[in-house]
Amino acid sequence: AKVRSAKAGALAGLRRLSRSYVGMQVAHLGLVISVLGVAFTSAYSIERDVRMAPGESVEMGAYRFVFLGTDHREGPNYSAEHGVVDVYRGERKVKTLEPEKRFYHAQRNTMTEAAIDAGLFRDLYIAMGEPLGEGAWAVRIYHKPFIRWIWLGSIFMAAGGLLAMMDRRYRLRQKSGSSVAEGKVA
Repeated sequence: AKVRSAKAGALAGLRRLSRSYVGMQVAHLGLVISVLGVAFTSAYSIERDVRMAPGESVEMGAYRFVFLGTDHREGPNYSAEHGVVDVYRGERKVKTLEPEKRFYHAQRNTMTEAAIDAGLFRDLYIAMGEPLGEGAWAVRIYHKPFIRWIWLGSIFMAAGGLLAMMDRRYRLRQKSGSSVAEGKVA
């Protein structure tokens, strides 16, 4: 309504809005995006722990995960069992994910490096657990829809706050010889 009320058109109405008002709207849009991200992620996330041997596949939602196996790799300060998992949506290959189970020699510590396929509307995570013998592994698979929206909403909120702070009304003006600078009260 504020934009349409300008007689010169909607573009002139947009220019007439203060930065604090536009910033407030952007920040509130960010809050909505974050809340939707939290709601959809918590309602529609899928997590499964499965046993996978080379050549086996698991269906989860609209995706099929095919475990191709592992190989041994040496890093600069670790040894790793490197897994390869192809991800399909229908018959189309979406991505090849490569999770690792690493052993760090100096700390004598084992860590899991999850493989992530990130997107605006969903993230896919695959993490290798423990070997189960005969080439099989315990594998954890996550499908997290709209997880990126939580962070995207936060970016909108921050941008809205910065935009609102740039409004002329919030800038401090220093005048030489002002009564406040001289300690006088009007």
